[in-house]
Amino acid sequence: MDLYSVLEKCAMDEGADFFGVADLAPAREAILAQGGEALAGYPLAISLGIKLLDPLVDQLPERHKRAVAVSYRMHCYDVINQRLDLMASKLSGVIQRSGYKAFPVPSSMRADDEKICAVFSHKMAAHLAGLGWIGKSCLLVTPEAGPRVRWITILTDAPLKAGTPMAVRCGDCRECADVCPVKAFTGRNFVETEPREARYDARRCEKYLKGLETSTGYAVCGMCLYICPFGKKVEK
Repeated sequence: MDLYSVLEKCAMDEGADFFGVADLAPAREAILAQGGEALAGYPLAISLGIKLLDPLVDQLPERHKRAVAVSYRMHCYDVINQRLDLMASKLSGVIQRSGYKAFPVPSSMRADDEKICAVFSHKMAAHLAGLGWIGKSCLLVTPEAGPRVRWITILTDAPLKAGTPMAVRCGDCRECADVCPVKAFTGRNFVETEPREARYDARRCEKYLKGLETSTGYAVCGMCLYICPFGKKVEK
């Protein structure tokens, strides 16, 4: 069994719902600016995703209730992040034992308070791996689950076949922008050459989340994630 197949099987055995490999060459300058030379030196990235539990996501319109906020924060954020970090660690060990380098990027850890970002963009890796596209909410949208997925990335030099980036499929839909309580999104489609600010006001979003944390004890919103037609269940 080739290394790609070994890693994919290992990921699925560990509970991954999505697995893909990204060629990072097109994004090298962005990676360099965000994470530095150490991260920009890796040619490929393995993208792993776990789908969130629909019954918990579907409660988000009632996120002001403490019970809803607690359940979502625990099982759609804290626990999922731990599962992703453990999964990335195990796969990184397999890669290293195969004679290659592996750098697991933490699932959720802010590195820059000014830019409000981590050292590396998991959604960028998932997009380049062909697992989905960047939506108007600045979330990674998959055809199968919409944005109801959390991601993690392993940077590597292992010789793995990369996927092909997926084209944006949002069209004229702007439900995520319209449902946002603080109108943090402009409703523009993703364009690689544009800065994030052209689509998303991260500070406005963060201020709202801090207000929720003060009132409920948990910074939980996720309405842009909840409303996306690609992830929302439609009763037949």
